[in-house]
Amino acid sequence: MNIEIRDNLLQDIREFMGEDLLEMNLEYTHPLLRIKRDRLHDACRFLKNTLHFIYLNEIIGTDRFTSEDRFEVIYHLISLRNRQRLFLKVRVEEEYPVLPTVTDFWKSANWNEREVFDMFGIRFEGHPDLRRIFLPEDFKYYPLRKEFPLLGVPGSLEMPNTTPDHD
Repeated sequence: MNIEIRDNLLQDIREFMGEDLLEMNLEYTHPLLRIKRDRLHDACRFLKNTLHFIYLNEIIGTDRFTSEDRFEVIYHLISLRNRQRLFLKVRVEEEYPVLPTVTDFWKSANWNEREVFDMFGIRFEGHPDLRRIFLPEDFKYYPLRKEFPLLGVPGSLEMPNTTPDHD
């Protein structure tokens, strides 16, 4: 990793985000930045169009299980030009877990956002096809939330009553 390129990129991000850059953690191999949720779309546009983070590797949801800003959504971005990675983090409250979609910047966000929605119930405003990806549409629960029972909700999904025979 070229430290000079990384530091220049981080300086550009600091200048662009200003006070909306809430946290910058450089203790890991790649920078971890936390921003205000209402600046997510602006930040993603800047990161892609100006700093050349053209590749969205993944989007991860987490449940912090706290009373304030319970959920986090983490975007793993890569700049092939600068050979840099960074993680962009946004916190979302439990009562209104909504973020803007980033599918207009990275088409690969489509299924990633659907998975975060399916597992955590975080909605992505403006998503072209936000529906469950693994579970049935009428499933009322979000299995990666911390309050979800480890053994599942009895009777919530019809399970086969026998084990298939193997030859």
